[in-house]
Amino acid sequence: MRSIILTSETDFDGWRRAARSFVVNNVKPSDVTWRVRSNAPELFEPSAPPLEASHNTFSVSAKFVALAQAAILHRDPLRFAILYRLLWRLRGDRDQYRMRAAVRFREIGREQKSHYVAWFEPEHHIVEATAPFFASRFADMPWSILTPDVCAHWDGHAVAITPGIEAPGEDRLEQTWRRTYAGIFNPARLKTALPR
Repeated sequence: MRSIILTSETDFDGWRRAARSFVVNNVKPSDVTWRVRSNAPELFEPSAPPLEASHNTFSVSAKFVALAQAAILHRDPLRFAILYRLLWRLRGDRDQYRMRAAVRFREIGREQKSHYVAWFEPEHHIVEATAPFFASRFADMPWSILTPDVCAHWDGHAVAITPGIEAPGEDRLEQTWRRTYAGIFNPARLKTALPR
């Protein structure tokens, strides 16, 4: 648990420095307490060891900064914690951007039986929220995005979400997909030639 003691009720700069450091070091909101230093010195102020320097960067919009500066002026004692939770939530938006930029599909099968598969490891629970982007962008091809949490599948009509799977090795992606495909899609829906 980390305890931050701000210098005043309106110490936005102190909050911002601490919040930025926590975000890039993956400190969850539930692991931080925010307080304001009282006029009387406290004998035993809790202190946590300083965070290691991180090479990660994190930036937010000027609009968020302006809203946070205004929110700091409120009297609610939980305002610092609430703002940090909002800042933490913005990391999910960054993860969605990373997913949209990083997912690369690999074609499995040929011609009419081809399917496009990708593996992605998200930081947050963003797959369901991001799947509509891929459905819109790649509407004309059947695809699946496999992740450890959940998997998203597009059949040209609707997105289906299924449980996540273990990370496949590069050489096992096709084999993993075929096993997953067999468990997801109902064979009765597939058109197969009848024996003569």
